[in-house]
This record gives sequence, C-alpha cells and structure tokens, in this order.
Amino acid sequence: MDLVLGIDTGGTFTDAVLLNYNTKEVVAMTKALTTRYDLSVGILKAIDSLPIHDFRAIKLVSISTTLATNAIAEGKGRQVALFLIGYDAELVREFNFGERFATPHYFYFSGGHDFTGQAKEPLDLDAITSKAREIATNRIADVLAISAYFSPLNPEHEQQAFEAIASITDLPIILAHNLSKKLNSIERATTVTLDASLVAVQHDFINEVREALHVRGIDAPLMVVRGDGTLMSADIADRYAVETIHSGPAASAIGGRFLTGREMALVVDIGGTTTDIVLIDEGQVIVNEDGATVGAYRTAVKAANIRSFAMGGDSQLWFDKEEQLRVGPTRVVPLAYLAAEHPRVHDEILSLVHKQPAESILDSLEYWFLQRHDGSNDPQVVRLFDLLQDGPCPLSRILTELKLIHPMQFNGYQLIKREIIGRAALTPTDLLHVRGDFTPWDVDAAHVAVEMFTRIRGWMTDQLVERMFEVMTDTILTEIVQFLTGRRLVERDLFTQRRDIGRWFFDNSFCPNDKYLGTNIKLRMPLIGIGAPAGIFLPRIANALGTEFVLPEYYAVANAIGAVAGSVVATCEAIVYTHLHEYIVQVGEMRGKFTRLPDAMQFARTEAARQAENAALRSGAISPYTTVEEMPNGTDSYRIKARAAGNPCLTSRK
Repeated sequence: MDLVLGIDTGGTFTDAVLLNYNTKEVVAMTKALTTRYDLSVGILKAIDSLPIHDFRAIKLVSISTTLATNAIAEGKGRQVALFLIGYDAELVREFNFGERFATPHYFYFSGGHDFTGQAKEPLDLDAITSKAREIATNRIADVLAISAYFSPLNPEHEQQAFEAIASITDLPIILAHNLSKKLNSIERATTVTLDASLVAVQHDFINEVREALHVRGIDAPLMVVRGDGTLMSADIADRYAVETIHSGPAASAIGGRFLTGREMALVVDIGGTTTDIVLIDEGQVIVNEDGATVGAYRTAVKAANIRSFAMGGDSQLWFDKEEQLRVGPTRVVPLAYLAAEHPRVHDEILSLVHKQPAESILDSLEYWFLQRHDGSNDPQVVRLFDLLQDGPCPLSRILTELKLIHPMQFNGYQLIKREIIGRAALTPTDLLHVRGDFTPWDVDAAHVAVEMFTRIRGWMTDQLVERMFEVMTDTILTEIVQFLTGRRLVERDLFTQRRDIGRWFFDNSFCPNDKYLGTNIKLRMPLIGIGAPAGIFLPRIANALGTEFVLPEYYAVANAIGAVAGSVVATCEAIVYTHLHEYIVQVGEMRGKFTRLPDAMQFARTEAARQAENAALRSGAISPYTTVEEMPNGTDSYRIKARAAGNPCLTSRK
C-alpha cells in the first residue's frame, strides 16, 4: 500500500489524513490543536496520533499551511530593505504607493529599463553596494529585496545588483523578476518584499517539519500547497514562500472537489477561526489572475479567488453598545475546552451559578493563560506571568491583583497579539456543547457559562442559541452574495434600509417583509460544506439560497485531503516584443533576438515549455504533461505561458 500523508494547519485545528494513493481511500484521520506560536508542534501531535505502526510506509507528505498568510497579516515576517531600481520617487510619493511596499525601508537607485527592454540609465552599483553595506552593518534589515523597473522584459539590472551585493554581504537577496512576470511595478515590488519577509520564517518551519519527519522515520518527499491548490516541493516553497498565500482555502476547494466529484460548486469551509468561500467551475478552482490580496497588500501572486472572514466555532460571543449579539471577529479558546483541561477552571465556572448576574461577571467568563515567556522586565507583565504560572486566571482576578480596571492600562492585548498570552471566553462551540451537537469537552462548564451570559440580558438559553445562528447565517449569506457579485452591501441602519435598493433586495430575499413585492436570491450550483461545524451551520445557508447542500464523507478533514489530492504544477512565461526591427524574447534568465516573428515565437514556445517541464521535475512531478498558451500582450507583443503538470513522485528522497 502506497500511503500519502496530508496535513492542514488551520487557525484552530491541525488535521492529518492518511490516504491510499492508489485507491484514493482514506485510511486514517486525526485532529490536533494548532500551536500558532510554533506550527510544527501541532503538526507533530497530529502525526503522532495517527494509528500507524511503521511510518516508513508513508511515501509522500504534503502540507497546506496558513503560515504565510498569518505572518503577513500579523506582521511577523523578517525586516526587509527594498531596493527600487529605476522607480520614479516623485510618482511613488504623489500617489502614496510607499504604503503598498510592505516595508518602511525602501531606497531608490538609478537604472531600470523601458518598455522595449532597453536601459533607461546606467545602473548605479556604487550606491547600491554602499547602501547594502550600511544596512548590513547597522542591522537595518534581515533580508534584501530588489525590484527593477520593467525587469520582466530585461532582468539584467536585478542580476547585476544581486552579484554586487552578494560579494560584500551574507544577507539573503530576493529578486522580483523570479517571482512575477507582471509589468505592474508596484505589485511586483510588494510581492518581492513579502516573499523576502517570509523566506526565513518559511525556511525555519520547513526545516522543523523535515527534522520531525526524520525523527519519526518518515523518509518521503515533502510538498507544500500553493495558493492556487497545486503542489510544489518544499525546496521550491523554501524560496517562493509568498506563493503559499491562501494555501489552506485552496486545499479545502481541492478536497471538496476530490470528495464530491462536482464540476461546479461553491465550497464553504467553516472552521474554528475563519470561514472561507471558494468557487469551483469546470472542475477547477477559480484563480484570481490579478493577484492575491492579503490584508492591505496587493500582490502579483496568482492564488485561489477566495473570500475569507473571521467567523467560526471559536469566535468570541459578545454584546455591542446597542446590546446586539456579535460573533467574532476575535478568536478565543472555548471555555468548555479550557475547563476540561484545567479542573480548577471547571470548579470556578460552576461556582458562578451562585452569583447575581451583572455586567462585571463577563470578566469572570474571560480567562487568560500563559503560552510562553518573552523575557519582559515590565513589572506589571512580570506580575501577570506570576499570576498565570499556576494556570489560567479569570480577567476579573487579574485586574484586581494588578489594581487596574481595564487591560488597556497595560500591554495585555499586545501580549495576546504576540501569542504570549492566550484568551478563553464564550464561543459558538460552547453553545454546541449545551445543545448536544458537539460534546468532546466540559459540558457542565459550558452550561453554567451560557446561563450566566444569558442572565445578564434576561434571555433564555434557547434565545441565545437561536440568535447566534441568526447572526452567523446572516453574516455568511452576506459574504457569499458579496463574493459572487463582486459588489459590497452597505451596512444596515434605518437610512440605508429605506434608501438602498441592494440592501432592501438582500433583506427581503432572506427575511421577506414587503407587503407587495417578493424577491429571491438563488444559488445556481450546490453548496459543499467543509470543516468540522459544516453540518451544523451550513444547511441553513443552503436552504436560504435554495440549493442542494452536499456534506461529503470526511468533510471535517477535507483540507488535509486536498493537500495530497493536487497535482505538481510549474509554469514558465516568455515575453515576445519588438525593438528596432528585432523581435526580443525574454524567458527566465534567457534572452534571444530574432529578425522574424515566427522564429521568435517558436523559440519562446520551445524554451518556455522546456523550462516549465524542468521546473516541474525539480518540484517532484513524474512525467509532467506540458501545454503552451499564447496571448496578445499589446501591439506586436505576446506572452507565451507554458504549464507542466504531473503526479507527485512517491519515491524516497534518498
């Protein structure tokens, strides 16, 4: 039996699946809590809980990871210095493009090329090497990124800058033309900066996973899921970390397609931290050709076209200023889980039943706990660490001991953001424990916590549960409609409900209240549910959209299945353009000049196909099949894109 191991690191759980590669049958599956401070720890827990006696039977390991997306969104990448060659500094300032570069350390140098691939001005290597030496000496940045104007048409200035810098410093250097052939200079600069910030983080992560696999006797190729759902070897991912943006949602779409065989479907993956929406059409994951967006940064990286929003089983329940129930966006640990892990927490929560309901009791339903030390010398932080040394502590006690009235009086929320301190509070998962839908942890603690939460508003438990479902249903429906239409619904208030036709149409479709007009929004494809809570929350969504709800077998670990169900794919783009009665071909690092267009096109097709096939083989594909596509790229200009795809190699790395 050829076993392959698929792993998905989600915001809450890390899933692992053993698949029989020949029969495509699931042999075993498991879940472990994701350790966000060190993803490899959760991965190892998932691997170790698999019912397998001889790990040497595993012939391939593939991982879909949130590492890149989370590191960008949370600002946890390395410090980057961006060298801009041939860029117009005044233009960047005028349109405020600097905010898009993902680093405050960017510097301008003369050089670069024009749209014909000819040098605009000489490259100032003296200034470049001088600045690089200054950055290395003063530790301004950990890695350098270089983006030259029109480098996809001629990368020689990027290459010359690389060689000059590499001769005087050991800092890692990333070149923009290796990551994208798009001519949008701002997005290309953003992409190379983000990749540079992630390379060291990704390198450490991959090395940790490799070492863990080695210790457990797993001697198999290691693959990583790209943001478009295809696979690449860990060696490639080590250098092109930015291509793993949206890796997790892409794996969920591949898993949904694999498990259901549906050619067209809307895949909704509801997890503990986020809900992701991905579209499958003609059996393929729809890819955003314009480039993936993460947080405030628009990149030139092609990835699955997804909509991701912070709502899931572990989203915090809270009341806003208008006393309306809200779900998320903050992720916390469910109280049921914390109480199951810590008997003292169980006893403290159960004791609350004897207290009078008051707003202050919410601080007793929020627990903080220590995840790791950071070596802080701040007296209040040291005191907090001492309080949490013996286990989780309610926020009410923390504030009393520190003689404060709010966490904002010290840097508590910053410690939470850095995942030094963890938080637990009431979540939809706790309500599911009360309903009996999902009961792996402390049901009694969940009952008491929910009762105290509802007493404050004079509600019954059933009211809270129903309101939670209504809020989550409305949010998911809103996100689906916005995702599929590409249009944003205005926020609800008395004015917009009376004046905005889009908001009125949406509300009247799902909660009909107009005396004279009936409206209807219907989904023209099935809805595939993915993720552990999918069977609980998503039937309402499918029913509201008037469509079939598909809940495949192994839906709870479909992401991990998607991690090994994809193909290894490599692409190579060639650009053909004219200059002074010559046809110039730029493909990879190779540049050719021809007097006849047919000769230039033939060279571009052949060389792009050769480089794509070689890249696929280096990335672990077996006998890749190569296709070539030609696209106009302006007057007398063409793009030739070669795509080589094949099944991953299952042989040992030895």
